[in-house]
Amino acid sequence: MSTRRELRQRLRYQLLGLIFLVVAAVFFTTTIAVYRKVFTPVTLVKLETDHVGSQLRVGGDVKVRGMLVGEIRAVRAVGDHAELDLALQPDKTGVIPANVSARLLPKTLFGERYVALQLPEQPQRHIEAGDVIPQDRSSSAIELEQVLDHVMPLLQAVQPEKLASTLSAVSTALDGRGKQLGQTLVQLSDYLGKLNPSLPDLKADITGLANVSATYDKAAPDILQALSDLTTTSRTIVEKRQGLSDVYATVTTASVDLTRFLEVNKDNLIRLTTAVQPTLDVLAKYAPEYPCLLKQLAGSVPNAELAFGKGTAHPEVSRVTIEFTASRGKYLPGVDEPKYDDKRGPRCYPQVPKPGHWPQYPPDGAVKDGASEPAPPHQPDGTLPGGSGTTGSMIGSADEQKLIDLLVSPAMNTSPDQVPDWAGLLVGPLYRGAEVELK
Repeated sequence: MSTRRELRQRLRYQLLGLIFLVVAAVFFTTTIAVYRKVFTPVTLVKLETDHVGSQLRVGGDVKVRGMLVGEIRAVRAVGDHAELDLALQPDKTGVIPANVSARLLPKTLFGERYVALQLPEQPQRHIEAGDVIPQDRSSSAIELEQVLDHVMPLLQAVQPEKLASTLSAVSTALDGRGKQLGQTLVQLSDYLGKLNPSLPDLKADITGLANVSATYDKAAPDILQALSDLTTTSRTIVEKRQGLSDVYATVTTASVDLTRFLEVNKDNLIRLTTAVQPTLDVLAKYAPEYPCLLKQLAGSVPNAELAFGKGTAHPEVSRVTIEFTASRGKYLPGVDEPKYDDKRGPRCYPQVPKPGHWPQYPPDGAVKDGASEPAPPHQPDGTLPGGSGTTGSMIGSADEQKLIDLLVSPAMNTSPDQVPDWAGLLVGPLYRGAEVELK
């Protein structure tokens, strides 16, 4: 009997404990539900925001023109935006139209945000459960949101107690100095008024400074390289300073000697400049002719080298043109004296004619050199006029060249076909017994 009684008593205690746990669970569940307002009748709607991280929390307020009309029940991130479940008080939905929009505003500078419903100018039906409220995207709302987005991080970074201390210190510093502060502001206004007309010039100077800075920025690598090269030059100068000292000493001595020379010969130098003045005048007069003359001399070098066989490996490559001129008579003393009667000034004949096409006179006439007999003209066939003592038809012909090659080959220890063509230039006149001039 006692065993049964103990068993029944144990079962009763277990049943009472289970009932206690159930009552406690129901109590806590009911308390949490009451705290979450599960039993409070609400109208659930959704709010869609354009981005996440709006600093909203569950339980946040929902207001219309400052009047509390509900709370935030849930915040969910959906992609790049967020959805909020708003629990509106049923007795307040009569003043909220269905086309209402929402702004996310902070309660204080450092506080959390709440949902502020914005009533439209033309309201529609009353809002109902399941409706979706869009975020207000008007220009004023966007500007306000931008201001808050830019200011809030700064305000959150400032510690409130330090900000309060700073503001208190500023207040203490300005206490009793309002008049001085006002005068300072008036003076500052005057300065700014005087500075205002110069703002365009100041802007232009700043722009110019920016351009110069950009130029220096681009040139910075070259400048650094130049400075690096300058260090090498400086190091070289330091290493060669003894040599430079010797050079300076030598230059000093030379300068002293030159000074003494000028002091001794200053009169001679003055007389020299006076004496050479006519020569300098003539040189200056004919200066335009020098470039053409030097150019023609330089152009004649290849022909002169070719005439003497430079660079020719075979005789047929080396060709020499010999032109014979007729005698202009014997020299007559007192008649053929050189004269300087040609006063045409500087001139130049830029194109050198080909051999066999030499002009009788320059394009502007014969040079007036005082000769009593002018040069005889050329014949159309290239031969010299009669009475010159030579027969022009054989001069420079192939037969004459063969004859000269045959006569010269034994002396040159070679065969006639290996004798260079310019041999006729040297030995031809000897065999002909004629007076020749080489041009």
